[in-house]
Amino acid sequence: MTLQELKYLVALADHGHFGRAAEACFITQSTLSTQIKKLEDFLAITLFDRSLKRVTPTPIGKEILAAARHMVEEAEHIRELAKHAQNPMSRTLQLGVIPTLGPYYLPHALTLVHKRHPDLRLLLREEMTSQILEHLIDGKLDAGLLALPITDESLRIEPLFYEPFVAALPADHPLAKRQLLKVSDLMNEKLLLLDEGHCLRDQALDVCGIGSRDREEVRATSLETLRQMVGMGLGLTLLPALAVDAGPRISKKTVEIRPFKSPPPRRTIGLVWRKRAPFPETFERLAQTLKRTLPSQVEPA
Repeated sequence: MTLQELKYLVALADHGHFGRAAEACFITQSTLSTQIKKLEDFLAITLFDRSLKRVTPTPIGKEILAAARHMVEEAEHIRELAKHAQNPMSRTLQLGVIPTLGPYYLPHALTLVHKRHPDLRLLLREEMTSQILEHLIDGKLDAGLLALPITDESLRIEPLFYEPFVAALPADHPLAKRQLLKVSDLMNEKLLLLDEGHCLRDQALDVCGIGSRDREEVRATSLETLRQMVGMGLGLTLLPALAVDAGPRISKKTVEIRPFKSPPPRRTIGLVWRKRAPFPETFERLAQTLKRTLPSQVEPA
């Protein structure tokens, strides 16, 4: 029994058809059929029911298939380990990013990373902080771009940059006449916030020094919805600096952006990964690359 035979077994189970499986394995259908029969003879069992329209594993075939998948995956993992040892930046990373950062920072970050590490492939997943942390622990994600602090001791945290907050106001709001604002100016205003689960919601409440139960606030599911609500005169909100220039033009006609007096309120963005992840050099180099060239709206951490 060889690893190649196990790969043929998995391919036939996935495709349910000798012809399609053979094509996926870049061999002839007769070769695939011969190899599967050879494996069945070696094990002295029937692995597939060939009487159905779709070739289907037998009950014992299903059990052996599960073990075969595991062996094929482990063999691929060994191959990847050897490959990464030679070049830690030649790999695929599953990267999670929070929604209040992804659309505004990733175009800059991905261009930079592709230029410096052309063999590094980033597969992106936009999720809430809690989901990213959960998937870092269970291995579905390799790393995450998150707003700090993160307190999980099993994770390595590398701060990347500080992103200031600005106030977004209706164009006719009295505060829009000022060039600079103080955080205290927002205390008695109607604050528009993101819905529960967004870390930016908690950050905004913390900046303004109020608890989530101190007032009834209007909630939205995205920064762009918040921006539109501000333009409708429903209240004001805090925006991360990177999101300021990304809004639709219709909002820019009705929304005024005002910075805060120094030092402005801000959040820290960092790259997070498991401490026990293989080849930590990949993540360390990625973090250094991201810190090397930052957007003009943020400051290095």
